[in-house]
Amino acid sequence: QVQLVESGGGLVQAGGSLRLSCVASGGIVSINRMGWYRQAPGKQRELVAEVTSSGSTNYADFAKGRFTISRDNAKNTVYLQMNNLKPEDTAVYYCNGEFLIRVTRENYWGQGTQVTVSS
Repeated sequence: QVQLVESGGGLVQAGGSLRLSCVASGGIVSINRMGWYRQAPGKQRELVAEVTSSGSTNYADFAKGRFTISRDNAKNTVYLQMNNLKPEDTAVYYCNGEFLIRVTRENYWGQGTQVTVSS
């Protein structure tokens, strides 16, 4: 059973920055992909950014130019650096990953970390 533990959320003023971290552990053979999603109240969960095993990245339009996803393979950790935060970035941010567990690919979610941006 893979566990994803997020940290780094909090309250920040508009224009500020936060760095989210997500550590994966538990029976992982390899990581295919890890990413961040977010869900604001009353809205659907949406992709923020993801990074593949080859290092390719994909960003939502709202994240381009402000957010940067990175990873540390040795630590099974993915980061999301968020700059120039806006009140509309307020949401619960979830870590997600696709992992090779023995011989199967499995998808897991973290518990989420709250990001609140005040105006």
